[in-house]
Amino acid sequence: MSSQSIFVTDALLMQEGDGAEVQRLFPIPRRMMHYDPFVLWDHFTIEPGNGFPTHPHRGFEAITYMFNGSMEHKDNLGNQSTVMAGGAQRFTAGRGIEHSEMPSSQGQSSGIQLWINLPQRLKQIDPGYQQVDSEVLPVRQVDDARVRVIVGEPSSLKIKTDMRYYDVRLPAGGQYVEPVPDGFRGLLYVMEGAVEVNGQSLQAGQALFFELLSELAMKGQQESRFMLVIGQPHEEPIHQWGPFVD
Repeated sequence: MSSQSIFVTDALLMQEGDGAEVQRLFPIPRRMMHYDPFVLWDHFTIEPGNGFPTHPHRGFEAITYMFNGSMEHKDNLGNQSTVMAGGAQRFTAGRGIEHSEMPSSQGQSSGIQLWINLPQRLKQIDPGYQQVDSEVLPVRQVDDARVRVIVGEPSSLKIKTDMRYYDVRLPAGGQYVEPVPDGFRGLLYVMEGAVEVNGQSLQAGQALFFELLSELAMKGQQESRFMLVIGQPHEEPIHQWGPFVD
């Protein structure tokens, strides 16, 4: 990492699941595997008939946040529900879960899937599931930005890791400052437009990773939409074996 504790990378296009196209930030061998406490970041696009058929997981939590379309979750705990655009699903894999995630049969579905590591002391907790629909997720006006709070006060979506997760819209020329708690790290991923972050210009499909900062100062170079996640590292090794994080 640079002496400024900031670096920029591009998402890498690849295939996942059954016909799903993802723009992945990590894990990518020989480039970046993980960013404690975060294990995986995929910006996915799925056409009807494709998706993620039944498969197992353990050892982490995951949030699926939808931009367009919908995603149906089914699991071996008996949960079955569909999240629409602007809503989020969280599953806690814990000691083990089996689930499927399949998109709408009408039109394209897209969103972000983020995996968050569980600390070793929580690896064997019971699995669980939560859905929070779009109309329930709180929206705040912060400076010039419209911030939808996916994780963090006052959102009801609960995660075992101390973190904040936002969907941010910023007008051209608009400014937004977000404090970073001491010891936290995170990333900002640009969905649309262009934004300047602490003097660094980012375009759509690029991400800025940061740590050891007290705040992020953002300015819209164009009308922009970006995802911002900030979390407290567990400072434990992340051992990922496909769908398992031990």
